[in-house]
Amino acid sequence: MAYILRFVQRYRPEDREAFMALEAEFAKMEMRRDAYPKGRRSQPYAGREQTCTLVWECEFESLDAAQKGLELISNDPEHEGLYRKQVPYMQEAYTEIYEVLEF
Repeated sequence: MAYILRFVQRYRPEDREAFMALEAEFAKMEMRRDAYPKGRRSQPYAGREQTCTLVWECEFESLDAAQKGLELISNDPEHEGLYRKQVPYMQEAYTEIYEVLEF
């Protein structure tokens, strides 16, 4: 059964340029590392979330794999350094895990 790990981050609209520049650094870091989770980034165009929200999500083949991916990210010094630079631009951030339903 597959699971989706999501990071949802709302930033101040006036900080969009700086926030996205750091997000580009996260994307480069992911691409440099073979074993690192490769996320898809999106931003609401219309919906419940504000347009100044970034969503990163990655699908894993199991809950255990999703938890290991989260642990890898959480314990990574380079990720932590970039995150600390990005936090001042955030208004809210949270992590979600979704079960993929197959009928």
